[in-house]
Amino acid sequence: MREAHPLERAVGIDYYVSDADGTGGTLRVTPEDFRVRELELDSLNIKPADAHTGDFPNLVLRVTLRGWDTNDFAGRLSDELHVSRERVSWAGTKDKHAVTTQLFTVHGGEADDVPDVPNADIEVVGRLGRTLDFGDLAGNGFRIYVRDPDQQENVSAITDALHEFGGRDDMVGVPNFFGHQRFGSIRPITHTVGLHVVRGEWREAVLAYCGGPTEDEPPETQAGREIVDEEAESEDPDWHRALDAIPGYLGYERGMLHRLAEDGAETDGDWRNALESVPSNLQRLFVNAAQSYVFNRVLSERLARGLPFDEPVEGDVVCFADRDAPDGLELPDVSRLQSATGRRVDVMSRHIERGRAFVTAPLVGTETELAAGEQGEIERAVLDELGLEPGDFDLPGNFRSTGTRRAILVRTDLTIDEDDDGFAVDFALPHGSYATAVMREYLKAGPLDL
Repeated sequence: MREAHPLERAVGIDYYVSDADGTGGTLRVTPEDFRVRELELDSLNIKPADAHTGDFPNLVLRVTLRGWDTNDFAGRLSDELHVSRERVSWAGTKDKHAVTTQLFTVHGGEADDVPDVPNADIEVVGRLGRTLDFGDLAGNGFRIYVRDPDQQENVSAITDALHEFGGRDDMVGVPNFFGHQRFGSIRPITHTVGLHVVRGEWREAVLAYCGGPTEDEPPETQAGREIVDEEAESEDPDWHRALDAIPGYLGYERGMLHRLAEDGAETDGDWRNALESVPSNLQRLFVNAAQSYVFNRVLSERLARGLPFDEPVEGDVVCFADRDAPDGLELPDVSRLQSATGRRVDVMSRHIERGRAFVTAPLVGTETELAAGEQGEIERAVLDELGLEPGDFDLPGNFRSTGTRRAILVRTDLTIDEDDDGFAVDFALPHGSYATAVMREYLKAGPLDL
């Protein structure tokens, strides 16, 4: 197998599954080069726009955005409608440097009040009896254009390798890795912070977030983090000096250091208090990133051992497909699990071949039951190497996680359109899967270029 880029190996992604050289090329020269469209759940059951507002108080909008951050657009929409920002909801956050199509709900919104917003095409779809929640989508469809590839002739060999890996002539398959952006694109340390949290190393968690400069950061940021490291090594740390050194745009780091400066840094409780200065969603993200890193490591080890991803082996934990998925999208339902043992290995293999089931690996938490057989050996070996066990995730507040499992393979009906300037890749993925898991196989570029 071909070894992955060093920055990918730092987040647990050790290999490519296609051995051919990459095509090279450039992504996102224009927003139109990266198009994303949400795929809606069949059960969403949107009512007509003239449905009774008492029963269906949420106006549903389908919005195509060019160069808009999802959060920024939601703020602009609420301002234009003169409603609280909390009344605007959506199912998934999309990339700013793209053309994206997604649903929004506005609680109490009226179709006649929908505003014109620059670089936004807003369509009234209907009404819902509830707001959209994060994750209320089946997946996303992508059309990604690669400009000026160095070796476009490698497209065919890479596609053939992905068909073989997925085990289907009509679909390609790739490992369902968490993409580099899950851990921080410029400074991938979110999982490092999370691993310290899970081990109860609160001081190390704060310092990993606030210190440790990386060469891709601006000079003033590197300088500030160096001073944090200096004070951390001092016998009498001056956290006010560290706070003063951190640029104002690093608000979360400044919040942590402010608590250290004001409240002291004598006990684990002080350090945990500093870490809890960040929003609750970021606290959860630290632990989620640690789980994601473990998951990536498990998949890399399964690849290294030559175990299949498109069929189970004895002891694997398999989940079934979600019946609510739109046509053409394989969507795992990890609430429906079964162990593949004995005769069930062959039964599960047939289900997987037809897209009705998926081999899984753990996103480890307090309620995680590890696999048996060789897959179980892999899961336990990775956890042992990291000094973790499921019970370690029984943490206070927003840091606690019960865990779940996740499909190890993602398959998609992929098409390639080539021209003189490059090639476009069309495919769809279930929610939670990363387009970079596909595109990295083609470009063989570093994650910062994806």
